[in-house]
Amino acid sequence: MLRELGFTDDEIISVALKFSINPQLEKPFGHWEILSPALTEVLGIEVDTRPKIIGVIWHYVKARKLQNPSDPSFFHCDQPLQKVFGKDKMKFTMVSQKISHHLFPPQPVLWEHKIKLLGNCPTGTACYDVTVDVPFPIQRKLSVLLANVEKNKEIELCDESICGIIRKIYEHCRRRAFFLSFSQSHVDFINAMIESQSRDLKLAAGEPSRNTEKEHRSDFYNQPWVEDVVIRHLNCKSASGSDALGST
Repeated sequence: MLRELGFTDDEIISVALKFSINPQLEKPFGHWEILSPALTEVLGIEVDTRPKIIGVIWHYVKARKLQNPSDPSFFHCDQPLQKVFGKDKMKFTMVSQKISHHLFPPQPVLWEHKIKLLGNCPTGTACYDVTVDVPFPIQRKLSVLLANVEKNKEIELCDESICGIIRKIYEHCRRRAFFLSFSQSHVDFINAMIESQSRDLKLAAGEPSRNTEKEHRSDFYNQPWVEDVVIRHLNCKSASGSDALGST
């Protein structure tokens, strides 16, 4: 080719090569995105990948305690977030879809580098700053959180159903014991009930009715009213335990 241009084999020439590099703007963890002015104002970044942008939004919500305590899958939108999402509250799973309107593909970056083959330091010296991404752990935590939120809601519904069934079982047991005692001995059952209600009335009125001497004897706990009292106590205890389980 040099001969075609008129150069001989013994002639020394200087050649400058020009490279134009247009890299694909793709990172190991997603494509670069340019943020809209509204989203840039909230997050303080102009260009980044979608997973990292979602992670920064999660940090923003967490730092300002905007997550809904009654339903962790939602978060409240303050005034800057309302400019972005246009809503008072937002579901975490919808963030990726909603920010699509605020993300735009960046323009290609043109990188030129000239290589000299002759002269002082023909290879040349160049120094470039290259941004290197590292794994973003908050994104994995956020994905696990969003997956667990849906599972937790299903677990809570199952817990509520189980607690309701347990309460019904104890209620049926109490009624069964009530009618069984009544069927076995009508008179003793009614007398025991009257005695129990009389004792409760005295306690409510503040009258002393306890006989500690009788309570120390075993025959005191063999009376017909004891079974009814025990069932009432267990029923109240199980009901309070079920309420506590349902509230967790």
